[in-house]
Amino acid sequence: MKRIIVNCGYRETRVAVMENKKLIDLFIETSETQRAVGNIYKAKVSDVLPGMQAAFVDIGLEKNAFLYVDDCLPAGAVDLKEKKLNIRELITQGQEILVQVTKEAVGTKGAKITTQISFPGRFLVYMPNDSYIGISRKIEKEEDRQRLHLLLTSLCEGTEGIIARTVAQEASEEEIREDFKFLKELWKKTKEKERMLKSPQVVHQDLELVSRIARDLLTEDVDEFIVDDGTRHEQVIEQLSYAIPNLEAKLKLYKGKMGVFDFYEVEGEIEKALRRKVWLKSGGYLVIDQTEALTSIDVNTGKFTGSQGLEETVFKTNQEAVGEIIRQLRLRDIGGIILVDFIDMRKPQHRDQILQEMKDGVKKEKNKAHILGFTQLGLLEMTRKRDRQTVDQVLTRPCPYCEGRGKILSEDAIVGKIEREIKEYAQGSDIEAVLLEVHPHIAEMLKSRHKAHLDYLKDSWGINVLIRSNENVHQQEYHILHLGSLEEVRARSLGKKMTT
Repeated sequence: MKRIIVNCGYRETRVAVMENKKLIDLFIETSETQRAVGNIYKAKVSDVLPGMQAAFVDIGLEKNAFLYVDDCLPAGAVDLKEKKLNIRELITQGQEILVQVTKEAVGTKGAKITTQISFPGRFLVYMPNDSYIGISRKIEKEEDRQRLHLLLTSLCEGTEGIIARTVAQEASEEEIREDFKFLKELWKKTKEKERMLKSPQVVHQDLELVSRIARDLLTEDVDEFIVDDGTRHEQVIEQLSYAIPNLEAKLKLYKGKMGVFDFYEVEGEIEKALRRKVWLKSGGYLVIDQTEALTSIDVNTGKFTGSQGLEETVFKTNQEAVGEIIRQLRLRDIGGIILVDFIDMRKPQHRDQILQEMKDGVKKEKNKAHILGFTQLGLLEMTRKRDRQTVDQVLTRPCPYCEGRGKILSEDAIVGKIEREIKEYAQGSDIEAVLLEVHPHIAEMLKSRHKAHLDYLKDSWGINVLIRSNENVHQQEYHILHLGSLEEVRARSLGKKMTT
């Protein structure tokens, strides 16, 4: 059973793809993080960087977008790529150009853009300025490929190009012609809008999340498309009923009292997707660590002991890990360089089989992934393309205390900091006491295990430390509330005001 479940909130829309009650994909958009990928902008070139063979382009967003030299050329212009043109031969500073976002802005990096405009439809991807005819790699039957190629060739004129999407394999000629006609009209409207607007402004916006997911993911293998909002339900019918046969039979409006993600047990799956450790059914587990440069995935046997010897136990765990790794890469939308530390396998045939299973697994993925093989250190090296923020980036923020390191100072280190600061106050002054406010856990430690520190401050520096416990103070923080005579500080610690 495969379901697409849509949860619509006031400021957040979430879409979960579930297969046999297991979350395999998750999309989240908020009012603050609306997707830019697919949008077309009338833009202005801000700066041309010949040393980088790239340019910064103002598209009207917070950060300038990044345009690389190869993305200034039509995709089929192989002869021009071979000439290695300088980007200054293609665009100039201050020039107005039409561009499309291909990758979201992430962190300090602006969005990635291209001048190679394309319009995705239900069955086709229309390219108005690139005379290329392509067929989805997932369409494997040669007769279907030839049939589609002949049809697409008959549709195109001049510089037009088309790519047949996977669902085109089951589409009729009439449906494909209608999709082509619709996309061509969309390009015409975009050009008209471009002439009317000043740069930088958006001239074409891709469908909002729910309709986009229906267009791209609602295929024959999906049993139900469940939406919990009546307005969105009607929007999908209005926008896509022309392109998706039997749409209304699969599209269902959820009216239950319980939240739709709770009812279909999605919330728990999302929580698991944020964890560093992912358990396997056998008792083994993965540890996933994402950094700015790369992602590492460590495979461990954990509780799995097997029954046929160590080598078979290792191999079975690694085999199970392959499927879960593919799912996690897709679910978390992890991109860039990925290193997988499988449990060491002694038999070459086992290593070869794991490598092949990884290659077979990523073939089914929408996002392109390339398996490079095992390194000399025994790590599986791969790369994966992505165009949106990861689930981790959307749903979490770096911890303000550990600054994303995942670690905080130990209690001993905190006590050491307190001691050093009080000593600084004591030097060259006649302070007799301080009132210190800390978390209850630190307070307990100061009064028991670290009592010697307080005695040292009193004996060596003549400073009495009075402690106030406050559970609202973070363990990493402490506050010196008052300094002065012992009598005054003691009164303050009891909440009394001194009178003269």
